[in-house]
Amino acid sequence: MNGSAWGTGGGLSRRLLFTGTFAVATSALTEVATADRRSRPRGPARGTVLRARPATVSLGGRKVATWTYGGTVPGPIIRATAGGMVRARLVNDLPAETTVHWHGIRIDPRMDGAPGYTQAPTKPGRTFDYVFRVPDPGTYFYHSHVGMQNDRGLYGPLVVADPREPLGYDEEFVVLLDDWLDGIDGTPDDALRRLNASTEHDDTLRSDLLGGVTGEVRHPYHLVNGRMAEAPEVFASRPGRTVRFRVINAAADTAYRVALGGHRMTITHTDGFPCAPATVDTFLIGMGERYDFVTRLGAGAFPLVALAEGKQARAFAIVRTTPGARRPPRDVKVPELERRLLAYADLRPRRADALPRPGRTVTVTLGMRPSGNEWTLNDRLAADPLRVRVEKGETIRIVMDNQSPMWHPMHLHGHTFQLRAGERRGVRKDTVNIKPRERLSVDVECDNPGEWMFHCHNLYHQEQGMMGVLGYGQAPPRNRHMSH
Repeated sequence: MNGSAWGTGGGLSRRLLFTGTFAVATSALTEVATADRRSRPRGPARGTVLRARPATVSLGGRKVATWTYGGTVPGPIIRATAGGMVRARLVNDLPAETTVHWHGIRIDPRMDGAPGYTQAPTKPGRTFDYVFRVPDPGTYFYHSHVGMQNDRGLYGPLVVADPREPLGYDEEFVVLLDDWLDGIDGTPDDALRRLNASTEHDDTLRSDLLGGVTGEVRHPYHLVNGRMAEAPEVFASRPGRTVRFRVINAAADTAYRVALGGHRMTITHTDGFPCAPATVDTFLIGMGERYDFVTRLGAGAFPLVALAEGKQARAFAIVRTTPGARRPPRDVKVPELERRLLAYADLRPRRADALPRPGRTVTVTLGMRPSGNEWTLNDRLAADPLRVRVEKGETIRIVMDNQSPMWHPMHLHGHTFQLRAGERRGVRKDTVNIKPRERLSVDVECDNPGEWMFHCHNLYHQEQGMMGVLGYGQAPPRNRHMSH
């Protein structure tokens, strides 16, 4: 996928029409509907077809056999407008069951793509129509939620425009980060089997920023928009333009430290929600997180680097504003990576995003069993999962206490939550990184009844047990063995 197709110059681009500082988005992939919010969406009309199928794809410097949406990695960019509809037909041409999860969207539970919780997986040769309203603008993505499929090529970006966009900028680029091993060192399922057969972690994968061991697997490649550093993605613009970068971490096991050489970045959104502008040189993005930043581009060709934190590797792309400018080498030193790093405490929410004060507190302990390859929530595995029972209309505080030896990016389906910084309200997010020996509190407004996955977005930890449920009222029959 080239830079123009993912920015504002290609056929799938977001075309910006400015009136003052407001932007209006049009979309070739999704239909904007104005039906009443209470009405149930009807069958698919115009929309996206996500054909899940095996394919051989080029990562720029190497061809690999993998599983894809429509034969490309990443899958097609889907664009919508807040308050409108997304319509996407999943066609399963894989030799296995699959689903599509719409990460970060406060969605109808029947559309969430969580197998065994909100949806039965789609069998080979069958189809499923995802039709749902997107309530909030922001940067999101979609991916399979079956087994290790998300560590193949089954993911893609979802961008929801704000019809009253207050942020002024000239164009935007989507930057989708991923770690890659499929078709190079076996499959992700092979990697999980090797991990399950071992009782040791790779202690060379370490980072002080993440409190110790950073991951389970050393992926051979790290990608920007499906391309290796040897043949990098190029984002083409012009000097002096103000550009919005939408950065998504779709990786299975890697946090990235992101910087744009020669530029500072002003963070404007996290996990889709706006925040008070915070100007930094670099930021750390865990699996499942998204950050938007704006910057005014200089003249030349600049490295956009995503350092694979603690893994002695990097994803690499180029932002070019001057034709003929010398291309930076993939191993170029980027001083911004060692300068001002964004912290959660730097992010201040809008007043409008404040949630009601919680009426009670639930503690969830993140743990590891002695085997070293079983990760737990309150000492329970996904086969007999923790269920945090809530009632519609209440707000609860979840205190996540990480007693395990590794960091975890924790993600809640169907909701956003508000970070807490002591008594101060933090930003709204749906995925948050928790380091070893750290306690972190989030407030959740329970306004979307269903049975919702609550899990670590390290795919290997998820598959090794770190997955529970936030459920409304009495557990449904299939989940009656769960408790809080």
